[in-house]
Amino acid sequence: MRAVIALALLVPVGCSSPAPRPFTPDDLPADDPSSAQQAVPTPRVETVEVASGVRVVVEWPAVADRDTTGMINAFRDYRAGSFKSVVTGGQDTAYLETVQDGASSDAYRWVREFLDQRRSVRGTSRLYALNVVSVTGRGAELHGCIDETGMRLLDAETGKAVRRQPDWTRKPFLQAAGLRRGDDGVWRIKLLRHAELPSERAKGCLR
Repeated sequence: MRAVIALALLVPVGCSSPAPRPFTPDDLPADDPSSAQQAVPTPRVETVEVASGVRVVVEWPAVADRDTTGMINAFRDYRAGSFKSVVTGGQDTAYLETVQDGASSDAYRWVREFLDQRRSVRGTSRLYALNVVSVTGRGAELHGCIDETGMRLLDAETGKAVRRQPDWTRKPFLQAAGLRRGDDGVWRIKLLRHAELPSERAKGCLR
């Protein structure tokens, strides 16, 4: 017993030799970097092909529960569906299934303005920084940044880009959507608002 105590007292005094490394079997490494990487959620990117040359890219948050997923799906389908209605000359109206109340009128007028002016689009619309800011019962508010600098407004008859492009093709903006979950469990947009630069609310969309 005395020999063991003496050996223990000698260990901290001798600094010339390093402490022995703990034994680790080759097939069981002490630190597995892949396991740490798998534990961290990573955002995913979804691309919706609206039509030839027209797409909506969605940058999903790293973590999204069932309701958040339903809200983002509604927002994505509204944006993609609106563009599909534009490029089909108003024949595709599926986007109206994603909206209700005041948002229905706003969405219809947005598409109708393109058609009345004989305009179409080409390019990529990107949705990102999607965030549910409040939930009250069956209602919720979702904020999302929209970057359509990769889009071009076209003359629907010639297919060529119009000479003077609108502001929404030059800088990103923030869109706020009020949503409601119906008796069928589906989230639909009932209110739409947006903020453009140099608004403080839209500055968060700059990257």
